[in-house]
Amino acid sequence: MKQLSLTIEPALLGFLRQQPKHGYAIHQELSAPNGLGPVWQIKLSQLYALLGKLEDAGYVTTTTEPQANKPPRKLFRLTPVGEAAFLSWVAGAVENGRSLRLEFLVKLYFARREGADVAARLLVAQREQCQRWLAAEQEIVDAETRDSHEYGRLVHQFRLGQIQAMLIWLDNCEEPSKHEN
Repeated sequence: MKQLSLTIEPALLGFLRQQPKHGYAIHQELSAPNGLGPVWQIKLSQLYALLGKLEDAGYVTTTTEPQANKPPRKLFRLTPVGEAAFLSWVAGAVENGRSLRLEFLVKLYFARREGADVAARLLVAQREQCQRWLAAEQEIVDAETRDSHEYGRLVHQFRLGQIQAMLIWLDNCEEPSKHEN
């Protein structure tokens, strides 16, 4: 199997987890304002290109369905390898703070669809990752303070604040899942 090159490609597998779908149906679900629409915008042509990559890599298979008075359309189906890749992806924390804006939000969306336990494990994993980032930034701030690097200290204090805000936001993410059931 080919390794997925984009961090967001495995998310497309999540749309096929419940049932096979046509590319247009995936695009409609992806664009929904009450779903991932506010987070992830993708053109239909890009979606089909990514689905083609996933098919080439063995994560999805396709069948062609004839339509009356219309061209045939492809139905995308998750393979066992694709399902395993998706489950592995959705369970893991993102590796850097920038990825929280897109990839983590998408992971959280699918983790919640998988169930409260999956979402809770993802939140724990991400919180632990943020704690590691926080400790590393604090070490840098302490070193910058000792070495009198004023601008560097300000930059890293800013990053500390961002990570602290991420941790508060992760705490807030837990609250709705505690009250949903």
